[in-house]
Amino acid sequence: MGKIERKDTEAVHSLHGKVFEQLENAILSGQYKQGECLNELKLSEDMGVSRTPIREAFRQLELEGLVIYTPNRGVVVRGFSKEDIRDIYQIRSMIEGMTARRATENITSELLKELEETLELEKFYTEKGDAEQISALDSRFHDAIYQASGSRLLIKTLKAFHHYVKHARNLSLSNPERAKKTYEEHKAIYDAILDRDRELAEIKTEQHIRNATDFIEKISLT
Repeated sequence: MGKIERKDTEAVHSLHGKVFEQLENAILSGQYKQGECLNELKLSEDMGVSRTPIREAFRQLELEGLVIYTPNRGVVVRGFSKEDIRDIYQIRSMIEGMTARRATENITSELLKELEETLELEKFYTEKGDAEQISALDSRFHDAIYQASGSRLLIKTLKAFHHYVKHARNLSLSNPERAKKTYEEHKAIYDAILDRDRELAEIKTEQHIRNATDFIEKISLT
């Protein structure tokens, strides 16, 4: 856990936000495992901040359901279980297709260009086998579709879900076969959107989420 750089004039709430984001990412990426205790003093020293923003971040993480206070142990990582992740993917499978349909109806030329550029980069990094870049581009691809849907509630819900399964996605996309298949599925979704075929875009997106779910079911998330 790296230290957080800050200026003396930086607002306390901004520092708390950075601490929270760093701890949240560490939990969602699997750096902190389910059941692991988080030591306030050690984190304070490791991150180079006082204990106050650590405590505030703990409270926010508890509200997010990522940690829990337990007697005699303190703050314990709850994270997301395999069952939680399965539930998230099942919910995504029910609403991402609808989101792709709306995106097909509403997408702008700028967001079409964003999808095209993302796919070009995804193909490049898939051929190179760069899992970190592939995962980032996976998020970028889906985010563009969420934005194109024009639905504030869908954008908020799906971006949160996509973020919460970060560890599962990273493990999945580190598999070269699944990474290649993901690119092909993204390309099929893009082609349907480009052709303004909203029904096909919905079908291809639902297939993509089902395939991702099936693969995640087969791998260990530990």
